[in-house]
Amino acid sequence: MATKEEQPQVLENKEEPKEESELPLVVVLRSKNFNLPLEDHLQSHFHLLDPNDSPDESTKSFLSRHAHSARALLCVGLTPLIADTLGPQPSLELVVGSSAGVEHIDLHECRRRGIMVINASAALSEDVVDYAVALLIDVLRRISAADHFVQGRLWPVKGEHPLGFKVCF
Repeated sequence: MATKEEQPQVLENKEEPKEESELPLVVVLRSKNFNLPLEDHLQSHFHLLDPNDSPDESTKSFLSRHAHSARALLCVGLTPLIADTLGPQPSLELVVGSSAGVEHIDLHECRRRGIMVINASAALSEDVVDYAVALLIDVLRRISAADHFVQGRLWPVKGEHPLGFKVCF
């Protein structure tokens, strides 16, 4: 049994809850049908500004009225982030993308304005590798093709299904 000194220490957030006006302002861009993951957790640390909360107003108009002092923007999924959207946010310093790619973010405009851009590419890399290996095995061993062959009851017509290839690493 580990002694008290050897046990891992858990850091606790002992700060008092802050008023919403004291929380850092973060703009959230997402498509209307996409729910914000961990919204409750984020709201305890940030004041979230979401243009979807004002459906009668355009995103650009909403940002012009409310987001002039926001220093960070969370771009959820593949929501396009173009220069027109960045324009009304003169204090913006950071764009956080929740997807693996950044093709939907105007990197040229962010670079021109000195805005840092980060994304979740490293967070998903192990899953992407798993899927790539699974697809490789599927194609080489002809698993999906064999399933279609059996489901289509093609063996009486076409005979045996050809065997696949082994995966050699």
